[in-house]
Amino acid sequence: MAVPKRKLGRARKVAAQQIDQSLERLKVDYIDLMQLHEVIRWDDPDRAFAPGGAIEALVQARDRGKIRYIGFTGHKDPGIHLKMLDQGFAWDAVQMPVNILDAGYNSFQERVLPVLLERGIGVLAMKPLAGGGIFQTRAISGIEAFRYVMSLPVDVVITGMSSIKDLDQAVQAASSFKPMSDLEVGGLKARMSPFSRDGGLEGYKTSHDYDGTYWHPEWLEQARV
Repeated sequence: MAVPKRKLGRARKVAAQQIDQSLERLKVDYIDLMQLHEVIRWDDPDRAFAPGGAIEALVQARDRGKIRYIGFTGHKDPGIHLKMLDQGFAWDAVQMPVNILDAGYNSFQERVLPVLLERGIGVLAMKPLAGGGIFQTRAISGIEAFRYVMSLPVDVVITGMSSIKDLDQAVQAASSFKPMSDLEVGGLKARMSPFSRDGGLEGYKTSHDYDGTYWHPEWLEQARV
């Protein structure tokens, strides 16, 4: 039996412990996708790939059949993602923000997505509603925002849900989906451009509001043990 995905920290010792704990707690034989979570600092790649870093634990776990695929997640800066991709490691999947606001500011879809497609790396698109930022514009509906992301060459669209209303919206978006034409995409980008130029509505890029290890630095310290 397998479970779709799991996230973990940085150092080899702690990462190895987390993998074994996850297998035990989830009562599964292996985990399909294990991800280095919240890669948001410029030195995170260096830490992960340093001697004794988490990559060593991930590769060992994969070699022993404990996990099948290895990826990483992050939401801060596409440059940090590119640095991870430049480490010479064969990533299986990458998770990153993809939404209509991202198209206009420090864009993951413009800078990182082409690299993932070229290398055949799985694309996990998160924050399709920009953490709720799209609704502050009053210029786009949730369904339209979902449709935009689902029209891009991504493999999975991941959206947070805090209510039945959120669930119903996601179900409606999936069940009614029709790819956007190039003309529709261009028109939507032009309409949303005034709201996306400075990243103000993408707090996960421009603030610490979404940075778990900023508010809980002890998590990062534990991951360095």
